[in-house]
Amino acid sequence: MITQPNHVPERLALLPTSAVDPFLTEELLKGEQVHGGIDLAKVVEPLPEDDARWWVEPIRSLVEDAMFEFRKDRTRADAWLAPRLHATLRLTRREAADKRLWNHIALAVAPDYVVWRHRSEPTANRPERRVAAERFRGPADRQCFSRLWWAAELFRNGPDYQPVEIACGNQDLIHTVLRMELIDHRPTAQALVRLLQSGQVTTGREINGLGVAISTAGATLTYDVLAPDEPRDPARLRDWIAEAESAPPVERHELPQGPDEDPVPEQSVAALTGYFAELFETAPVRGRKNGD
Repeated sequence: MITQPNHVPERLALLPTSAVDPFLTEELLKGEQVHGGIDLAKVVEPLPEDDARWWVEPIRSLVEDAMFEFRKDRTRADAWLAPRLHATLRLTRREAADKRLWNHIALAVAPDYVVWRHRSEPTANRPERRVAAERFRGPADRQCFSRLWWAAELFRNGPDYQPVEIACGNQDLIHTVLRMELIDHRPTAQALVRLLQSGQVTTGREINGLGVAISTAGATLTYDVLAPDEPRDPARLRDWIAEAESAPPVERHELPQGPDEDPVPEQSVAALTGYFAELFETAPVRGRKNGD
């Protein structure tokens, strides 16, 4: 297994996707050899030096702790890392939408984590263990670190990251739901977590089927009417981001606190949870017999 590059930058930067491919070698994707880091540092765009958020050490420390703590079960690292990455890397959504930032974290800061977390097991058709290139520079729902940050952003309930732990504990939920436009509706996200937590929806097929049903129903039904949400106060997010300079490292054994925003109205979550449970009864779940 590879280790971190010989040269890990002190600060985050922006790495254009057009500059990524020379560093995505077969040796890296197979977990055999990592780049040195010096050449990669020559093609990045630096971020403002007066912003404390761009220090690499807190992120590097998190991924090292995750690799040690979950060395016997890599998939469990997602639920642990997602809220802590979000609370450590305090971003606006506009900043988080910049793929260049995630390219840099994956390739310059923690390529060893990407390989550790996503290197596939050998199969009859693919005997070599390797990592899909999209885990380094793919879309937001597939890239190793952006998928975790966005999952935390979309599933947190105000400052409470517990729903994020539940959501990220199910790989099918992350893969399916992050592609749904409706997931930006906070009561929808919390209702999905409730169904998962209660055990009403568990398997990948069930989650996929429910996702189809929710998206289809959403085309004719406005969930904002059925389950209204309070508008967010952007000042609270700005304050939380501004506090990054003085914020201590996130706790390893307790969940951190997110932005001090109001939680989702409980009546809206309850209304959608009941509605989605009804939708699930007739959802197109592959392999489910009628009446099950």
